[in-house]
Amino acid sequence: MYNFDVERPTTIADAVQAMSRDEAQPISGGQTLIPTLKARLAAPSVLVSLTGIDEMQGVCTDDEGRLCIGGATTHATVMREAASHYPALAGLAARIGDPAVRNRGTIGGSVANNDPSACYPAAVLASGATVVTNSREIAADDYFQGMFATALEEGEIVTEVKFPVPDAAHYEKFIQPASRFPLVAAFVAKFSDGVRVAITGASNDGVFRWTEAEAALTSNFSADALAGLSVDGTDMISDLHGTGAYRAHLVGVMTKRAVAAIG
Repeated sequence: MYNFDVERPTTIADAVQAMSRDEAQPISGGQTLIPTLKARLAAPSVLVSLTGIDEMQGVCTDDEGRLCIGGATTHATVMREAASHYPALAGLAARIGDPAVRNRGTIGGSVANNDPSACYPAAVLASGATVVTNSREIAADDYFQGMFATALEEGEIVTEVKFPVPDAAHYEKFIQPASRFPLVAAFVAKFSDGVRVAITGASNDGVFRWTEAEAALTSNFSADALAGLSVDGTDMISDLHGTGAYRAHLVGVMTKRAVAAIG
């Protein structure tokens, strides 16, 4: 490791001010950033800790019935406090990593990092959620812009995520045993006006909506409606854990399992 300063703001305003320092970088749970620092793949001069900001903590509902989760809320807290409002989201949080990761990692950190195999981006995109920052609100369809790429601007912080709660939903995850990341996972959310399907872990472009499956399921919500549908494996992740063609196959399998679990 190397020398750097650590700022510990207690308000969002103070965090934004701290982020204006040269080479400042936010840190929440640090589940991605700390290993990156250890490998010397990043070298910020200032780390701005977001975990001490009370207004970025906790789970609640708003007057529109959306489930609102503070950006610094840990996976373990989402697992416990979202269970009665959005069981599929709580179930997703319960299967992230291991207990150590779930008690340190945060939803805001995951959404801001946008790892192509992260779990939360699938829930955000399938739910049609809104990502709230210190300066604006961004619709999920506009927020995710490719592998590790988002609509966030320099110095912008994810302060909250607002989830519309679907009539039914399920997250089906094919776990890579060593990392606990999904090799491929599908989040299916059924709303009164249609179905949204988001896939993570598969594409080189990161999380994406499987629109063909959405159309089929909106017309006929059953696993049989997906028969004959497939995604192109050309631009899928290919590594020692599985080829692009294998991941493309798993997209269909995981989506069918998610639909069958909803019933």
